Amino acid sequence: MRIAISGKSGCGNTTVSTLVAERLGYPLINFTFRNLARERGVDFWDFCRMAQEDDSIDRELDARQVAMALEQPNCVLGSRLAIWMLKEADLKVYLTASTEERASRILRREGGTFEQRLRETEKRDENDTGRYLRIYGIDNTDPSVADLVIETDELSSDEVASLILAEVAKLSDPSRQTDRNTLL
Repeated sequence: MRIAISGKSGCGNTTVSTLVAERLGYPLINFTFRNLARERGVDFWDFCRMAQEDDSIDRELDARQVAMALEQPNCVLGSRLAIWMLKEADLKVYLTASTEERASRILRREGGTFEQRLRETEKRDENDTGRYLRIYGIDNTDPSVADLVIETDELSSDEVASLILAEVAKLSDPSRQTDRNTLL
């Protein structure tokens, strides 16, 4: 089973994808802008600015992620566009959280001030959404392609992973299947 998990920065994508992959014993594919920036020896924020001007950066990143996922019969792909790019995914999950909650999580992870992280989060959302629309025609604020949408503001990473694993169990047992595109 291929599982695609998407969400904006700070929604818990990486943490939740890691937990789901570990619990299922599946390979995790989470190749990100940070990885590509590191590969190229470029500061992350400088790399983000470069991507605003060079669509080949997004195209390379997304193509590499999908290729890695398609090499695996079972995997968890965690990325901003996983649910749109991995059309072969058996389960597509979109994580949401308020901008303030996401900025708070990023603050805990990276430090700084709340105001700084809030401004960066808002700017990154704006830049990402504009780029994805321009490059792919994808609106990353519209999770309608997802099978499962989870609001994560009040949930721990473990709780979110458990909800996804419960959906995996339902998909594995046809007698327990419910309507797709469920909002939790």
